[in-house]
Amino acid sequence: MNDLPKTAMNAPATSDGTRELLMGGLSILFVGLVAVILTATLLGGINRDGAHSNAGWFALVVGAMCVPFGLMLTLLGLAKWLRKRRS
Repeated sequence: MNDLPKTAMNAPATSDGTRELLMGGLSILFVGLVAVILTATLLGGINRDGAHSNAGWFALVVGAMCVPFGLMLTLLGLAKWLRKRRS
């Protein structure tokens, strides 16, 4: 009757990735914001020449990478969630 194996017939419907995008984007954004806040407060601060310590520079680079990428993923996840909700 049906040529599919039993495991394929009982498989749950796959998600469209909205939850993964939102969770990933928010977590990356959170890590970036924490890195920037730590740079500004505990790791010596930031002036026009950059951070004051090696750890501050590392945290500043991590923040500079994570904040835009996390924001992009979060906005993409929100757009997918709104589209899915509207239809």
